[in-house]
Amino acid sequence: MRRRGESGTTGEGTLRVGTSMALPSVLRDLGVDPAAVLAEAGFGLKLFDDPDNLITYSARGRLLAHCAARTGCPHLGLLVGQRSGLESLGLVGLLVKYSPDVGTALRSLERYLFLHVRGAVSSLKVEGHSAAFSYLAYERNVEGADQTGDGAVAIIFNLMRALCGPGWLPTAATFVHRRPADVGPYRRFFGAPLRFNADQYALEFPASWLNRRLPGDDAELRRLLQKQISRLETMHRGDFPEQVRSVLRTSLLTGQVKADQIAALFSMHSRTLNRRLDAFGTSFQQLVDESRFEIARQMLEDTSVDVMEVAASLGYARASAFTRAFRRWSGTTPGHWRARRVTRA
Repeated sequence: MRRRGESGTTGEGTLRVGTSMALPSVLRDLGVDPAAVLAEAGFGLKLFDDPDNLITYSARGRLLAHCAARTGCPHLGLLVGQRSGLESLGLVGLLVKYSPDVGTALRSLERYLFLHVRGAVSSLKVEGHSAAFSYLAYERNVEGADQTGDGAVAIIFNLMRALCGPGWLPTAATFVHRRPADVGPYRRFFGAPLRFNADQYALEFPASWLNRRLPGDDAELRRLLQKQISRLETMHRGDFPEQVRSVLRTSLLTGQVKADQIAALFSMHSRTLNRRLDAFGTSFQQLVDESRFEIARQMLEDTSVDVMEVAASLGYARASAFTRAFRRWSGTTPGHWRARRVTRA
């Protein structure tokens, strides 16, 4: 892939521009010249010539925030996401489309999203008869995070409609940001109860949908797609610790964080996982701690959920254990860290 647009700093998360391809048309519909507005933010329309063009995660957030402010449309990210679906996810979207059932499709997206975006993870969580598919950005202090999150939930909605049919509806749509002044655009699009100030951007739905067979199930085509995706994964092999971080950020929210569980996702033994991480000068436990710290910071900064809920989301049985760990990572308590962030804002 060629990188165009803003490259950002070394190691910064990037994503294909595919899921944002509708931005110029949304700007036109809102009555502004997309070329002029993009230029104000330091971008050109050529960025949207090819869905495989790359943009840094933080640059995309700044771009959406600028466009929302320039148009006076606080739900611009939602509008962009409404016009994106499986086709915006490239090869990963095709693998999802030609899966045998909905559950397998979502697990494939969960596993391979890092090939589409570095800076966020998706997660499928099943509890009893309820399921939730979520989107979590793990880069810190990214401008426009609310726009990006709204767009992601809209894309998940379109993805589920593509898999389950036009009659599919979620039981709830959840958003990390605070309740907007006008929830009408959200109600009209999702047609479901809305929850704001939540701990994740997600859609909840009955778990029975996961067993739904997909009409596009094609084992041979899926094998060929898997082969191509495996080649892409090989190209990312030098970023193995980052691959593990991506999986961990998902697994932490589902309680599957043992070394053997993570190793199985990479089709290797836990000893092999540890040896490969050691070759990069890190360890499995270090990556677990880093991932917990990143998710904790985001939840403390972007939501108003209490420390006990943050602790529970990260797998801590007691808030006191989480507080001790957070103090070890940051030198202060979660409450003091959050209070400083609010004061600076």
